[in-house]
Formats: sequence, C-alpha cells, structure tokens
Amino acid sequence: VQLVESGGGSVQPGGSLRLSCVASGFTFSFDPMTWVRQAPGKALENVASINHDGSAPWYRSSVRGRFTISRDNAKNTLYLELNDLKDEDTGMYYCQRGNDRGQGTQVTVSS
Repeated sequence: VQLVESGGGSVQPGGSLRLSCVASGFTFSFDPMTWVRQAPGKALENVASINHDGSAPWYRSSVRGRFTISRDNAKNTLYLELNDLKDEDTGMYYCQRGNDRGQGTQVTVSS
C-alpha cells in the first residue's frame, strides 16, 4: 500500500489549498478513505471521510462548510479542498486507509 499526499503549502488566513492523495497497491475503489491531520503538539484527528463510491462525506464540525472531500476512482486519487483557512487548520495532513497512512503534506496558515 502506498499513499502519496501533495498540495500543501503556506497561506494566509482566508486562503485556499487543494490536497491530493494518489493511492496504489490496493483496489482504491473498494475502500472508504479519510483525511486526518496533526497539529504541532496535538493528537491526530479525523478531518473528513468518504465512502468507496464517493457517497456519504463526513466532516469534523470545525471544518464543515469550508472543506470538501472527494475522490476520483478512475485516477486512484483522493482530494481535500480547503477554503477559508484558519490558523487552527495548520498541521500535517495525511490520507488514510484503515491503518495505512501516507507521509503527509504540510499546511501552514499564518498572517
């Protein structure tokens, strides 16, 4: 299993980013997927998840209405669109399938 995240960066509050996660080594279209994040000094937390077919997206309350999770099963790719970013969104973002996680992509929100 390989999960490779990209798309992170440094933005000002109110900015936007689009994260991608390319999956390989398993049948991507069979599995639900999750984005998780870890802020400095804090525990890992679920951010958003999506069913294998793109249905039933779930968001933690602090990001609902600002983040959008989606997937393209033909491209084995998971996405997370981040809008209206806030300082508290800063952290390392990982895509996760079961207990498998990628290396992460850093999102830094600062003025």
